[in-house]
This record gives sequence, structure tokens and C-alpha cells, in this order.
Amino acid sequence: MIVSGKEIRKRLGNDITIEPFADSQLNPNSYNLRLHNELLVYTESVLDMKKKNNMQTVTIPEEGLVLEPGKLYLGRTVEYTKTDNLVPMLEGRSSLARLGLFIEVSASLGNVGTAGYWTLEIMCIQPLRIYPNVEICQIFYHTILGDFDRYKSNKYQNNKGVQPSLFYKEFKKSE
Repeated sequence: MIVSGKEIRKRLGNDITIEPFADSQLNPNSYNLRLHNELLVYTESVLDMKKKNNMQTVTIPEEGLVLEPGKLYLGRTVEYTKTDNLVPMLEGRSSLARLGLFIEVSASLGNVGTAGYWTLEIMCIQPLRIYPNVEICQIFYHTILGDFDRYKSNKYQNNKGVQPSLFYKEFKKSE
């Protein structure tokens, strides 16, 4: 079951942490999260899942930044979130999808106990100017049925900034 906006507000400080929180970003069954002004962009033409790939940092100026089609940008939310006893999920906003901007296309599921800033996988269909602090995506929460284990990760938990893929660590574990 999806948690309502009123229930999100009611659970703040208990099962849900959103910092900073603004009532204006609360929806009937979700909360809009904003885009930080820092992006990471891979600098290699071929990415290798078995290694740490090189990246560069790009700052989104107040006057905006034009995203290029076919390029992956990693951003992060301005808001820090933490979730207990619920399953957080992230989706792009439909108004931005109608401009050809895709957020979290294949990695929208969080885990019970997730804490940190959300890293956003951002792509566009045609050149599109984006701006810092824009409400770019929405977090919503599902109730969970049955006993569960809280999320524990040495890869992404309690991150401070944009997180590139750390998938290569899984290969090192199995070798």
C-alpha cells in the first residue's frame, strides 16, 4: 500500500526523515525532491562494470545547463532522506518526462533503512536545459508486510554526494 501525503507528514521524525522539508513539496501521495547543482559525467566512451570508471564533476549554474541526448548524468537530491519500516521508491515527475527527461529509469527501489542523498540517473531525449534546485523527482513510500531486515550496505548507505556505480566491488568480492 502507498503512504498518503498526510501520512508522510505524520511520520516525519519517526519512520520518515526528509531534510530539509517544505510543505510546498508535499503531494497527495509523494514528496518532490530537488536537484542539487552538482553532476557527475563519465569521461570514458566505453564503461566497464568490472572497474571504477573515470568521471568529471559538472556544476549546474543558476542560468541552467543544457543536457546532451544519449549521455548519462548522475545527480543527487538536495534533500537527505532516511526511511524506517517503509519501502522508499523514487520516480521522475510526469511534467519533466513530457520534456523527454528521464530520472531513475531502472533503479527506483530503495530498501527499508535506506539513508542518504538519492543519486539520480538522468538522461534526455533531446537537448534540454536544466536548473539547480528544480523539483526533479518524487519519493513515495510503500508499507512492508512481514518481518524484514534493515538495509546495510558498504557501498551506498549514508552517502554524502553523488555516488557513481560501485558495481565493480561485487566482482572483487567473488574473485
